[in-house]
Order: sequence, then structure tokens, then C-alpha cells
Amino acid sequence: MASLKGKTLFVTGGSRGIGLAIALRAARDGANIAIAAKTVEAHPKLPGTIHTAAREIEAAGGNCLPVQCDIRDEAQIAAAVAATTQRFGGIDILVNNASAISLTGTLETPLKRFDLMFGINVRGTYATSQACIPHLRKAGNPHILTLCSPLNLNPRWFKNHVAYTMAKYGMSMCVLGMAEEFREAGIAVNALWPRTIIATAALQMVPGVDTGRARKPEIMADAAHWILTQPSRQCSGNFFIDEEVLRKAGVKDLGQYAVDPSKPLATDLFLD
Repeated sequence: MASLKGKTLFVTGGSRGIGLAIALRAARDGANIAIAAKTVEAHPKLPGTIHTAAREIEAAGGNCLPVQCDIRDEAQIAAAVAATTQRFGGIDILVNNASAISLTGTLETPLKRFDLMFGINVRGTYATSQACIPHLRKAGNPHILTLCSPLNLNPRWFKNHVAYTMAKYGMSMCVLGMAEEFREAGIAVNALWPRTIIATAALQMVPGVDTGRARKPEIMADAAHWILTQPSRQCSGNFFIDEEVLRKAGVKDLGQYAVDPSKPLATDLFLD
């Protein structure tokens, strides 16, 4: 498998969970990583800050720039991108990982929560991509990887949480549109989504979810690594599913990623 050694990744929301797992996988290759996230002090319910993430990344063999950034604020994005390029000389890869979730119905979703999901998921993905693309144009094998699902218009995925579905699909539409817009420029724009639920701190906050039926974040990290090491001009506009990617990469034992191999896996949202 090809390496990300010397590549610079800009990862949003990478202080924990899947974003951190992707960063750590790249770090083992010797990559440079900017962790752009909000958390600088420990949260009472969610582990990890940009500083703890940086320590883990550097211990794994990477170089890390922890930068506090709320991707709802374009000035903060611009400052984070500028700090990254000043430190590492450019940006090769953008990972749009930051996302907000609320699996609530129309009457149970306050507009403040609606605005949060649209501000982070849709506007944040769009704004961060917009800020990074001028630097990606200069990279040798530029990639944007956004953690979002295929666009599935089955009404079942709208019925119980229409606000979240719209916000998440906004990320998917960024992938669909930007992949075509920047195809001639050679910038790969792809999506990655898990077949099953993934055991993260955020998942533990969703009522009624059995994390024993989940897979570990490393399955997404390994799938992301394969995508990000592909030739950008030959790999764009795809809505990848993690286990399908790993089969392409020759991984035969997916059982290694199960949290509890004795339990049946739970399929993630938006996949029929």
C-alpha cells in the first residue's frame, strides 16, 4: 500500500473518534497533520482535545499542528489554513470529518440545533473546502475526503430526523458537485461512509444504541488511507463504503474491526 509520508492533511473535528483515527493512520506513515477542532479543554462527556490528539499523532510518528477552529466561522477557517500552510508549506489532503447530529423529529428539533447541524455539516464542509482548494491545486496528488453517505432518497431516512438528514446530505451534495467542478484540476473529491455503526464517544451519547454491535474507528481509518493514496485523477466522485474499500485493498479479515465479535453488527444510517 502506498504511503502518506510527507503529505499534509487538514482534518476538521479530529480531536477524537473517526477523525483522530484517520489522522493516526496517516501519522504512522510520517504525515503532517493539522487538527482543526474546537475542543481545547477537556469536555465532561467527550474525551479528547486538539492537544491530546496532537500528542497521540506525534507519538505515532507524525508531525502535528493543533489549531482551535470552529468551522462555522470563515475567519477561523482562514486562520487555520494559513497556519497550516505556514507550518508545513502547503495542503495535500482535506478531510471533512466535523459533523453535528440530532436524530430528532421536526417538532423536537429546536432551530438552534437545526442551525448547528447546517452550520457545521453543510456550511462548514463547503467553507473549509473553499479555503483549502487553492492550496490543493498546487499539490501533487490532492484529495478531499468527506465523511458522508450516498444520497439515498428513501423516505424512511427522512421520516424520523429530517433536519439531520438534510444537513448530512448537504455534505454529500458538496462531494457530488465539487468532484465534477474540480475534476479537470485533478482534485479528487470523494465520500466515505461506514457500513455499520462506529464505536465513538459521540455514538455513546445516542440513546438506545448498543456499541457492542459497532465496529472500531480503525476500519474507517484504513479505508480512508486507501482512498487518499489513490491517484487523484483516477479516483474522484465516489461514495465509498468502508468495507467495500477494504475489499478492494485486499483486506480479508473484517472481523478484526468488531467491537464485540459475538454480536451481530448494526447497519449505519442511510444504507438500505
